[in-house]
Amino acid sequence: MNKKEISEIKKQFTPANCAITRIRGCYVDGEKNKKTEVKEAFLSLSEEEMFKYFEIFRKTLSGTLGKNLINMEFPLEQEKEGGNQHFLMKLRESKLKDDALTEAFFDKVIENYDYAENYYIILIHAVYDIPGKASDGQEMFDASDEIYDHILCSICPVNLTKAGLCYNAETNNIEDRIRDWIVEMPDLGFLFPVFNDRSTDIHGVLYYTKNAEQLRSTFVDEILGCTTPLSAGGQRDSFNALVEETLGDDCAYDTVMNIHGKLNELVEAQKELPDPVVLTKSEVKRLFEDCGVEETKLESFDEQYEMAAGEKSSLMAANITNTRRVEIKTPDVVIHVNPERADLVETRNIDGRRCLVIPMEDNVEVNGIHVRMSTGKDAETEAE
Repeated sequence: MNKKEISEIKKQFTPANCAITRIRGCYVDGEKNKKTEVKEAFLSLSEEEMFKYFEIFRKTLSGTLGKNLINMEFPLEQEKEGGNQHFLMKLRESKLKDDALTEAFFDKVIENYDYAENYYIILIHAVYDIPGKASDGQEMFDASDEIYDHILCSICPVNLTKAGLCYNAETNNIEDRIRDWIVEMPDLGFLFPVFNDRSTDIHGVLYYTKNAEQLRSTFVDEILGCTTPLSAGGQRDSFNALVEETLGDDCAYDTVMNIHGKLNELVEAQKELPDPVVLTKSEVKRLFEDCGVEETKLESFDEQYEMAAGEKSSLMAANITNTRRVEIKTPDVVIHVNPERADLVETRNIDGRRCLVIPMEDNVEVNGIHVRMSTGKDAETEAE
């Protein structure tokens, strides 16, 4: 799913567009005991409850593609009888009315979701009547010929509110506040099936994680049956290792700056597109070639790539470069530079030492204090 398709589904989580037919919930304590369950027709909930659930569901489809939101494909064996995709298909087809299936799903989550405190599992079924689109992109609500039948799971931590004082209007007094158990925004969740090309695609799932560096591989493996991809940080670390291994002793400052400069240009050029920039193994190799990496250095590139990132994995450009700043780090000094002005930092030999040189002219501050930079003439005058 791309940004536009995700946005289209998120728009359904409003009172005017609501396509949710049923909601099931299971509140679990820190000892993995089921404390209470919810089984309702969604539209029977109060307006206040619906609004709070809508906020949770929209959050489950929020974040950065490739970091918090990850498209995953099911291995073929998971689509056979007994596979995880096959189980999710049955759950969807039941419209959450089959108690045994729903309980089996809750039990699988409780067994494989590693969380030591209270949490609330929310599962909804929805049927979106997909409007057709005219050639100019305008929706034609009377030209729908397909429905998107799907389920969404959100797993939310439940925590006590903070202790404190409050004003009691009934007693007109300041009192100790009663602490309540609050359902917070989701820690993780998933949408099945995915909504690709504005159509149902039962071969994939959209996975959400609040913490982009904690993908919870056990949950992914056991509940979804998919291969856990590299996290955003894992992709960055793998790319950095690949650059260092490929360039070896020739891992020069200028070459690395050139690689990241071209990556930033690529991201910037395609930032308005709905799909993020994804680099395959061959595209990363071509990037290195374009940045002047010698052919002899690329002879073992395929092997090095597979060792660093995996044989069939791809890297998201936004995960392996920072388009907002370049960080240049030494043991004692860290420099942050706007990528568009990275050319201001040069390397020079001064008195036999390799140095980073940064022009210092106007608008220089030291701990927030504006300072005046002395010129060569000022220094000569002071010496006299």
